[in-house]
Amino acid sequence: MNSRIIYIILVILCVNLTSCAQSEIPKNFKEVEIPKKNSEEIRKLNYSKNEYKVKYENDKLEVENFNPDRNTELKLSSGILKGFNHGEWGGKLSFQPNDKKEIEIEIKTGNILFIFNYNNKIYFIEGLSHMSINEGFLYELQIEKNKFSFKKIIDFEDCPEAYTIFENNIYVASYESFYKIKDLKIETIYKDDFWGSLYPNSIALKSEEKVFVGIRGGLVELNLKTKTKKLYVPKE
Repeated sequence: MNSRIIYIILVILCVNLTSCAQSEIPKNFKEVEIPKKNSEEIRKLNYSKNEYKVKYENDKLEVENFNPDRNTELKLSSGILKGFNHGEWGGKLSFQPNDKKEIEIEIKTGNILFIFNYNNKIYFIEGLSHMSINEGFLYELQIEKNKFSFKKIIDFEDCPEAYTIFENNIYVASYESFYKIKDLKIETIYKDDFWGSLYPNSIALKSEEKVFVGIRGGLVELNLKTKTKKLYVPKE
């Protein structure tokens, strides 16, 4: 192999390595030290007027402003499941049949955060974080001829704030923890972490080594294998 071919190979390797090493974080964000709980840095993030939503689009991390919506829906062939979340004022899970002449059916009271299909079944997540209350639950919803029942599957240690499904596992970012649910069994990966009071709103997951969570004031990068974390905030 002559020296010219060796040089070309080295150049290609360097380009590839440089490309792989490039950060996915938008250029207008910077990494900062993880703040301690109840610190001035946490208070500044909590007072931020901006919340950032994360998602992967065309294999690229996208970060945008988050606009909260306290209602959630899931369309069925016979109608729409509706979830309402009014915080300390409560909420409910209801079903509106396609025939608008039929009355809406109330299934359960409680703050309904998410309704979704998973493994050909319907699940919903309920939760509340307010003052001394910090709780959340995963339920399976059972339907038979517009008759509804539900059973509790998981009792979270605090209020779920965002979820995603990846490779048939459910990942949940809660008020101050992070969970993985596999075969409907829960694993706590991060517990009582620094983002308590920073309200996670979204999860972007490419692999368990590359997980992003949108929060108030910035975004968090997690590696679920090594249980490490990084915090990014907007550049001034």
